Amino acid sequence: MDWVALTPEEWTAVRLSLKVASLATAASLPFGILVALALARGRFWGKTILNGVVHLPLVLPPVVTGFLLLVLFGRNGPIGSFLAEHLGIVFAFRWTGAALASAVMGFPLMVRAIRLSIEAVDRRLEAAAGTLGASPVWVFVTVTLPLILPGIISGMILAFAKAMGEFGATITFVSNIPGETQTLPALIYTFTQVPGGDAGAYRLTLVSVAVSMAALIASEWLAQRASRRIEVE
Repeated sequence: MDWVALTPEEWTAVRLSLKVASLATAASLPFGILVALALARGRFWGKTILNGVVHLPLVLPPVVTGFLLLVLFGRNGPIGSFLAEHLGIVFAFRWTGAALASAVMGFPLMVRAIRLSIEAVDRRLEAAAGTLGASPVWVFVTVTLPLILPGIISGMILAFAKAMGEFGATITFVSNIPGETQTLPALIYTFTQVPGGDAGAYRLTLVSVAVSMAALIASEWLAQRASRRIEVE
């Protein structure tokens, strides 16, 4: 049972990962919906550039993304110094920085899922609501939003799973501080670097695999449900 049961240190890393992933997902959701809507419906100069910037974390090495976050949001960075001096918000080497890095890495997955859901909506339904006198905002809230809700949930799940497993950008930006920034992947890495750490690495790997698999299954189920719903309508 000792091999199976998690130690207090491991539970701390799991709880921190859940907190980081939850904050990263919740904080990025409003921006994810707005960006997905702009990419799906917008016609403006720079749309291709915006799409490239949004998906850049998927193709950049995570260490590069973490370094860029450190340059921008570090204590001496242009954004980080402003936030620290005027709002008292510090990201570098804090768990909030881990949440920021996780949000950046999971953002493309969230946006893509929501964008595909928006593009699948029948525009005639929105047009019909508009002819009845509904404002564009009200049409979005009452017609579009319910139709894309499965895509939103799917995007949130994918972003959450990505945040739970994020390592490269996080450890570069906020280091690997036990109890503060040492998330589940960081602790697994730590176990692999010390003699006798295999058991802990195995335990946390099983936890990570279980969470990721559950997220992927839920995302696939929601995607299929959304497809059937659109076909019926």
